[in-house]
Amino acid sequence: MIIGVPKESKEREYRVALTPGGARTLVSAGHRVLVQKGAGLGSGFTDREYATEGAAIVSSLQQVLKKSELVVKVKEPTPLEINYFREGQALFTYLHLAAIPQTARLLIKKKITAIGYETVQMEDGSLPLLKPMSEVAGRLSVQIGAHYLRKDEGGKGKLLGGVTGVEPAVVTILGGGIVGSQATQVAVGMGAKVYVIDRSVERLAHYEELYRGRVTTLVSHPKTLEEKIAETDLLVGAVLIPGAKAPKLITGKMVKMMKPGSVIVDVSVDQGGCVETTRPTTHMKPVYEVYGVLHYGVTNIPGCVPQTSTVGLTNVTLPYILKLAEMGIDEAVEKIPELGRGLNIWRGEVVHAGVRESLGNIPVEVKGDWRLRMLKS
Repeated sequence: MIIGVPKESKEREYRVALTPGGARTLVSAGHRVLVQKGAGLGSGFTDREYATEGAAIVSSLQQVLKKSELVVKVKEPTPLEINYFREGQALFTYLHLAAIPQTARLLIKKKITAIGYETVQMEDGSLPLLKPMSEVAGRLSVQIGAHYLRKDEGGKGKLLGGVTGVEPAVVTILGGGIVGSQATQVAVGMGAKVYVIDRSVERLAHYEELYRGRVTTLVSHPKTLEEKIAETDLLVGAVLIPGAKAPKLITGKMVKMMKPGSVIVDVSVDQGGCVETTRPTTHMKPVYEVYGVLHYGVTNIPGCVPQTSTVGLTNVTLPYILKLAEMGIDEAVEKIPELGRGLNIWRGEVVHAGVRESLGNIPVEVKGDWRLRMLKS
């Protein structure tokens, strides 16, 4: 199979979908790998390294996309990239289509088969391809929040861990999954007063056992959120429903209750955000102010630490890229359950229930059981 690796075009996105070592694995298995010139430079990988491992360096984005059977990326494709796609191609990347319906429209029109890293889901509900980037984003969220709490950055001028005789900052983490667990680890390590709010009592029990009094756990409820948001210095939004839009658990009224100079880092922004006042931002202009509260809504947080992120991502995606290349796209998503769950669009039809529900009034066509038709095709 011909596998294409384009250079990411999102603003300040320095990650690349495949390391040179990953290219070597694919080439050794008999596949052809096309890497756009300069695609790995942001992550510290030169064209020569890819070429040494057997990849072909291609000069233009158009060539990479038009010649590939399977395109592997990091972030969702841009309209320009989709314009170069051919009908029937396959795409393997982070999609987050619930938050960007215009991208879904274009992929549907091109009859692309698209698998989202963030919706590849194991039987136990875990998300193996989202996990490493969630770990990165979770750890960074508290570091970022601590930075913007500085007075010279527009914050209230509060040190996260306080000092002797001075109370630490209050960090509230909304969602106890992978992002939440990593954010908690960093916040506790920096000496903050930490609240973790989640709807799962079982998940909160894990935090109680792990931190033994260093973290206060609370079951999510509107009244609880109202009470805690008022005293929060840094709020980390870490809510996720695979494939679907994040629920708006923090209303504008609640944000208004926060003290001026407080900070919100909404990691859920990829899926629309869990804070009503959140909107997507970029690494160039990461923050904006609403009701005196700083909002950080960068949609590709791990892109600022690309060496760590690219290696972490390739570690988990490469086995699936190999399976897709060896078995073919249709057979792989039919026989590997987690890949089947990760399928968002099949030949131009939206087949993921969460994505389909979130797209709302976008006209989508799903003719019966796509798996049965796949077997017949």
